[in-house]
Amino acid sequence: MKNPKPTLLAFISAIVVAIVASLLTFIFSSEAKISILVFLTSIISGYFTFLYILQNFIYRKIKLVYKSIHQLKAGSDEISLKQKLSDDPLEMVNKEVLEWENEKLGEIEQLKKLEIYRKEFVANVTHELKTPLFSIQGYIHTLLDGALHDEEVNKMFLEKAARNVDRLTNLIADLEAITQLESGSYTLEKEVFDIHSLVKDVIESLEMKADKRRISLAFKKGCDKPFYVFGDKDKVRQVLINLIDNSIKYGKENGNTIISFYDMDENILTEITDDGNGIEEHHLNRLFERFYRADKSRSREIGGTGLGLSIVKHIIEAHDKTINVRSRVGVGTTFGFTLEKK
Repeated sequence: MKNPKPTLLAFISAIVVAIVASLLTFIFSSEAKISILVFLTSIISGYFTFLYILQNFIYRKIKLVYKSIHQLKAGSDEISLKQKLSDDPLEMVNKEVLEWENEKLGEIEQLKKLEIYRKEFVANVTHELKTPLFSIQGYIHTLLDGALHDEEVNKMFLEKAARNVDRLTNLIADLEAITQLESGSYTLEKEVFDIHSLVKDVIESLEMKADKRRISLAFKKGCDKPFYVFGDKDKVRQVLINLIDNSIKYGKENGNTIISFYDMDENILTEITDDGNGIEEHHLNRLFERFYRADKSRSREIGGTGLGLSIVKHIIEAHDKTINVRSRVGVGTTFGFTLEKK
């Protein structure tokens, strides 16, 4: 370790030396005995020896404090301590403490953000659960209050209650899915499959829903052929269901949903395009957030959970691929995602 820089000890030493020098001058001028001079010389030597020992003791303690701080920060890994300890220990300890403070402040800030995020999530889930539950409660109370004897009212309220039960079931399923996706507590079961064939299966499963709104589901010209990709087939099926189902929900009646495939050399780009009302630009960056709705009234009317697009984003990003959206008001919306080509 290099010699320490001037400190308070050095300053005190200088004062003591000045006092002793004055005292010596006085002694010599007074013709004091030589024994007094020897005695004072011994005191001075002892003083400087004490300073040296004290200084080394303090700096050794500082080294230990520095090393402890450094090991706490580094997880007890030895990281070039010898080189670091060759500098002024006081400066190094101060630097380490400041760095540690900044790290902890950053962690505290992150925890605050997570707490806000958690509160918002709980508030959103509570709201989403309360809405259908209160509706079901209202229908049941109405029936119990005498409407049970009116067959037409009875049937109407039971159908509405059933729709809200379906909405609750979908919400719980989506909450379970997104919890698994965000926690990383699942493993992608990747395989080679034909995404064109998978889209056909999804279209067949959603055909009745599309027919109710008289929406046509079809492939773009030239895309009605096999396209092989590598990914988790079941998870990709969920992506396709969510995106095509959205195009049916938010597309216009008597409209069209077109599915396209594009060969991007190393990837296959899949696009789902509707000719609905479109989405205003300021909503696009937030569409994949949990519970975010561009059209709140329309979403609740059709029973959306507000989690579908967030689930889609997590699944595609788990494949280390991308999803995007573009839209024009009055023209329609296109969602596109990539998967590894095989």
